[in-house]
Amino acid sequence: MKTFEILNDETVWDGFFRMNRLRIRHSSFSGGWCEPVVRERLEGLAAVSVLLFDPDTDELVLVEQFRTGLVGQAEPPWCLETVSGFCDREHESTESVARREVREETGCVLQALTRIGEFFVSPGFSTETITLFCGRVDATQAGGVHGLASEGEEIQVVRLDRETALAGLFKQVNSTSLLIGLQWLEANRAKLVSQWQ
Repeated sequence: MKTFEILNDETVWDGFFRMNRLRIRHSSFSGGWCEPVVRERLEGLAAVSVLLFDPDTDELVLVEQFRTGLVGQAEPPWCLETVSGFCDREHESTESVARREVREETGCVLQALTRIGEFFVSPGFSTETITLFCGRVDATQAGGVHGLASEGEEIQVVRLDRETALAGLFKQVNSTSLLIGLQWLEANRAKLVSQWQ
C-alpha cells in the first residue's frame, strides 16, 4: 500500500512565494519504509493559462515578457507564452481569472472559452497547478503593450500564425502551457472550431 508520513512541516520563506521545508517518509515499493528525506516545497500556487486562438485567421494571440527564471538560462530572457495569472481558488473561479487575465494582458475580449485540463507544473518541488483553457478571440484586434504597472508587468502582444508556432515547438515556443496548449489544439482543432460555430 502506498502511504506517507509528514514528520515535520515548517515555513522557511514567506515572500512573493511561500516555501515550506518538509521532513517526510514514504512507503517503499519493496515493502516497509524508505528513509526520511528533507525537501523544500513551493506552496499554495494555482495558475490559470489561456491559449488564444482565432479560427478565422488561423492565428494565435500570445504574450511576450521578461522572465527572471530565464536569466542565465536563455538569451535573451524574454519568453513567448500563453496569457496566465495566479488564481485564489477560495475567492475566484478559474474561468473568471481567465477572462480577467486575457483582458489585462492583451486587451482582447473572449468570444468563447474551452477548458483543456489541469496539470502539475513541477511536482518534485512545488504544489503549483495550471488550469489550461483555449479561448477564441479576434486576432485582428490584438496588439500593443499591456499589463498592470502595479505588478511590474510589461507584456507585449504577439500574433503568430498556427503553422509558424508549430514549427517553433521546443525552440521559440518553449513554455509549458504554450507547448501543451498548442499540441492540444492540433489534436482537437476541428472539433473545437465546430463547437465554437
